[in-house]
Amino acid sequence: MNDDQARRFGGLDRLWGVGTVSSLLELNVVVVGVGGVGSWAVEALARSGVGKITLIDMDHVSPSNINRQLQATDQAMGQAKVIALKERIAQFHPACDVQTIEDFVTPENWPDILPSGVDAIIDACDQMDAKLVMCDWSMQRSIPFITVGAAGGKQEAHRVEIMDLMDVTHDPLLGKLRRLLKQKVLLESTKQSKIMCVFSKESVKQPDANCNIESPHGSLNCNGYGSLISVTATFGMCAAGWILNQLSAKNKPTKNSL
Repeated sequence: MNDDQARRFGGLDRLWGVGTVSSLLELNVVVVGVGGVGSWAVEALARSGVGKITLIDMDHVSPSNINRQLQATDQAMGQAKVIALKERIAQFHPACDVQTIEDFVTPENWPDILPSGVDAIIDACDQMDAKLVMCDWSMQRSIPFITVGAAGGKQEAHRVEIMDLMDVTHDPLLGKLRRLLKQKVLLESTKQSKIMCVFSKESVKQPDANCNIESPHGSLNCNGYGSLISVTATFGMCAAGWILNQLSAKNKPTKNSL
């Protein structure tokens, strides 16, 4: 860690102990899906001094992303979301090695799509096949992994929580994920899954019936469930916060190493 990095991220050493920043600069965190949830998780990781971040997503920035996605600006319209985020990170953490993979996770490409030396993974995608294969894989590994539920149709950011998949409620997406994992005999009803999840116990609000979901202008925020940045960003920050806490504890410097 050089003097510039110490000035940028020294608050972490004061929080978790001297040596934390140096440790985080050596780590590689993967974020799958960089939309309304994942983009904010990426921001938190980068502003916490993580030295390498791998972004996996195939979508491009569109006007319907404006209300909740960090990289959605007029200047970035049509740009790959992962590239727009990489350019943003370079403005405040230029030493961060941001790897971009313009693709979606599928059962066919996982885990081959991953780079080598992964230290943690945030699953911020909403595709069930992808979530299922990632959770299946993570249950057989010891690296920190967290998956996020559905933020759409939720209004109350203060109700967001992190729990084991077996304890999650009020989330149809994660409920289906749990059911499919049980069908594969990967989960036992009486045991914790060790898959940590970000979700909200708030009931899902149905979309306003007056929204024109047949608009010719492509995907709209009210096409499906509505979305609110205070909720989606909280999901992302909670996911990143959990990962950072896991990594700081795992890589906590000992007195002998100082």
